[in-house]
Amino acid sequence: MKSNELKAAFDQQAAGYDQHWSRLAPIRESLHFLLEAVFAELPEDARILSVGVGTGAELGHLAKRFARARFIAVEPSPAMLNLCRERARQEGFFSRCEFHEGYVETLPGGEPCHAATSLLVSQFILDRQARVDFFRAIAARLIPAGILATSDLASEVGTAQHEALVGAWMNMMAGAGIAPEAREKMREAWKKDVAILPPAEVASLIEVGGFDVPTRFHQAGLIHAWFARRRA
Repeated sequence: MKSNELKAAFDQQAAGYDQHWSRLAPIRESLHFLLEAVFAELPEDARILSVGVGTGAELGHLAKRFARARFIAVEPSPAMLNLCRERARQEGFFSRCEFHEGYVETLPGGEPCHAATSLLVSQFILDRQARVDFFRAIAARLIPAGILATSDLASEVGTAQHEALVGAWMNMMAGAGIAPEAREKMREAWKKDVAILPPAEVASLIEVGGFDVPTRFHQAGLIHAWFARRRA
């Protein structure tokens, strides 16, 4: 999916996005819970970059955990970013945020950040070199040894294990009340709009993008998450 198409798709989904995925909240919450541990050693006044922030779910969680941290929220979808702003106002951390409508490569230079998040974002970059460049753009905005926490769909596509995992994932979505047509639409989107790679390959792209060897700290079905420090 091209960047303008991706932006339009998320604009269209924005209004009902949180409600649509609310029944899968345990997955999100487990990732956010472990994210606290990954960032536990950050300074109290850390600067945290959130790339592809969406409606700001992880931003809201981190703002409660890190009461003096400041955030840079980057999101190409204006509708999503507006919802993120509204969340920040309602939850009382708006004054600690900067909002940038666009992609991380267009973020103006400034004081480097201590950490960054990029949750379920790089999977939409189908070209591998462009995906490396995405991680490199994040690394360029971190201090040396700054921490990236990132997650994506990952699996050994084409294997029996992948098919079994997809089957379990679809059963989970059915149990969460996701309609059959929505589940089928998702499966079709995975084939053409999402770069689902083996976990080791995703980790390799992160490393080539300017980070130390990533550590996988979470898996929930198809979602894998890693953290890695920017190479000095």
